[in-house]
Amino acid sequence: MEPTDFSPYALLVDAGLIGILLVIGTILRAKVRVIQTMMIPAGVIAGALGLIFGPNVLGWLPFSDQLGTYTSLLIVLVFACLALTSDFNVLKIGRSIAGFASYGVLIYAAQTAIGMGLVLMLLGPLLGAPDHIGLLLFAGWAGGFGSAAAIGTVFADSGDPSVQSLAFTAATVGLLVGVVGGIIQAKFGASKGYAREFAGLKRVPKDLLTGVLDQNDEQPSIGTHKFSGSAIESLTFQAGLVAAVSAGAYGTNVILGGLVPSVAFPLFSIAFLVGLVLRGLLGITKTTRFIDKDTQSSISGTSTDILMVCGIASVVPSFVADQWLSLVILFAVGLALCLFLGLWVAPRVMGEGWFERQLFTWGWATGAVATGIALLRIVDPKLKSRTLEDFSLAYLPVIPVEVTAVTFAPLLVIAGASWAVVGIWGVITVAAIVGALVIIIANRRARALVT
Repeated sequence: MEPTDFSPYALLVDAGLIGILLVIGTILRAKVRVIQTMMIPAGVIAGALGLIFGPNVLGWLPFSDQLGTYTSLLIVLVFACLALTSDFNVLKIGRSIAGFASYGVLIYAAQTAIGMGLVLMLLGPLLGAPDHIGLLLFAGWAGGFGSAAAIGTVFADSGDPSVQSLAFTAATVGLLVGVVGGIIQAKFGASKGYAREFAGLKRVPKDLLTGVLDQNDEQPSIGTHKFSGSAIESLTFQAGLVAAVSAGAYGTNVILGGLVPSVAFPLFSIAFLVGLVLRGLLGITKTTRFIDKDTQSSISGTSTDILMVCGIASVVPSFVADQWLSLVILFAVGLALCLFLGLWVAPRVMGEGWFERQLFTWGWATGAVATGIALLRIVDPKLKSRTLEDFSLAYLPVIPVEVTAVTFAPLLVIAGASWAVVGIWGVITVAAIVGALVIIIANRRARALVT
């Protein structure tokens, strides 16, 4: 389909095909044992099917040529929801989870600095890898599909669509590495006595394997009504907030483009700022209570599911084939980094319950928080380690590291300042290491006092 042929009906066809693929992916996850063992999300299955049967491989599915563009819009919705709901008060972090927090910052910053440094010092000179390859480790692994879409969008807007295919490939590989590597680590931890509540795959709750909740159990709500239907449907209001922020971000971007035409501002970052402004206005008018976090989370999750399908299905295999050796080396280094941090640094920094926490963080640092939760339930089925509760606060210092990396690292690479990425996030890595060392010393002193 030519670009000029795109219409609301083309959008309807795309939406229908994506919906069908998601239904198929969900059914395959619910019924196929191998897929359950791998804990592959339905969105990834649907995206793989879309890639195989879509225009870039077999050409059987009549997707429009805008399939890859949808990811650019969907990531805007995700960042809008993030701004409307997240609590960024870092002062809430206490000493008990400082190790968890420093470990999370260390993983993200190290993936950013080491990935870029590897390309600049080795893969570029030897294999001719472009600088943007250095962004794929943190974008696809610690960042996951959301960051992959965001960074791919920045480069697509600058005239290089290949990065989007590479970024989604990195995210898919990271997800698989996270699941397989996490299961191996869980069994290793059980054999060494690190995982005190190890249940094994056979004891993992059925809903985590199949993805289908037990109909006889109490099922969580996807949101809470905030309004009477006589005034407005609650979902309409929540979706309206996200749409307003997204449209406001686009309008702001157009204005900025006219004022500073030489700079391409990432739309998702502007959406984040516009969302914070709207949230502030709601706070001034004492109407923040109108925001329902559960519904916003559902909107964000829905956007991410569809983003996975569009991103994977729009991958151009030739782009990946051109850089396959550089990607293999990058992923091998990323795997070694995560293993080193998980098996050597984590037990010294996190203290009590370190294995459960590092296994959860492993899943997050290679693919997604959902992967981390699934792995955590293998070694801590009753969630006695309080990993999730602590992560909700420990993640707060990671947010600015993540948002700034996704926003500014691509712009620095496009501007030819790739070494600045190594320098900036290298400094953050060193700061996280220093923080970790302080915690290690404090833990040793505490143990010495006890004994």
